[in-house]
Amino acid sequence: MIELVIEGRRRDLGGFEVGRVLPFPTHRMVGPFIFFDHMGPASFAPGAGLDVRPHPHIGLSTVTYLLQGEIVHRDSLGVKETIRPGEVNWMTAGRGIVHSERTDPSLRATGAVMHGLQAWVALPEAEEETDPAFFHHEGDDLPSYESGGLFARLIAGEAFGAKAKVKTHSPMFYIHWSLKVGTKASLPTGYPERAVYVVEGEIEIDGRTLTKGQMAVLSPSGQPVVTALTDATVMALGGEPVGPRFIWWNLVSSRADRIAEAKADWERAAWGTGRFSLPPDDQGEWIPASSDPLPKG
Repeated sequence: MIELVIEGRRRDLGGFEVGRVLPFPTHRMVGPFIFFDHMGPASFAPGAGLDVRPHPHIGLSTVTYLLQGEIVHRDSLGVKETIRPGEVNWMTAGRGIVHSERTDPSLRATGAVMHGLQAWVALPEAEEETDPAFFHHEGDDLPSYESGGLFARLIAGEAFGAKAKVKTHSPMFYIHWSLKVGTKASLPTGYPERAVYVVEGEIEIDGRTLTKGQMAVLSPSGQPVVTALTDATVMALGGEPVGPRFIWWNLVSSRADRIAEAKADWERAAWGTGRFSLPPDDQGEWIPASSDPLPKG
């Protein structure tokens, strides 16, 4: 059932640490999921907080989901939205968007905690240049189920006859499970690529134990069953592949030349030119483009 186990690699994003799972050198994507970060858990002292400065995206949708804390999202469309646990921020970059993610000043004053997941979903080639958009979802938009020791919330896509109201661009599923020790859960069928990620606790799949920070990439056939060896928090994800993608810094595209174009646009944005603009109420600083070599087609 398990084809590969990926260990999250710790990355410091400037005073804030994440576990980076995707892309992995030998397995870059799971369905349309091209990027997967486990954010925190982190505690900020009074006066400190999350400060992800404005930066650009193309060719993808970002999916932010929190377990603890709050994040204020601002983007170049003029959207300002606070996300809290159990809610979804779905931002479609398409031909280009700029956003920032910060701790609200009221929480920064007293100290804050933050724990969550951010994934990037690559857009199908025909929709890579779609208009940018932002959607916030909570409550009944995200179908949930509870029985015995299992709580499940469908964050995006379709699974087990339910469909989230998040607008997706290709067949996929993304689920949050909370399992009490001894509880079992099955993966959706009908998707060629599937994986589970352990946020907290220990689980077992097909006789193999997985612990916090590990992602199991599963075979497309069969009905994998997750058994909680302890109380556990698990994310299940997958879907139809959208084809190979180049990923460089925050930019995703099926074409290497498109990424080079977007990099040049971002470098011009600081001078008020190019196709990127900064969020209207967050223009004092931004993240410079990476100095890593651009991908070659």
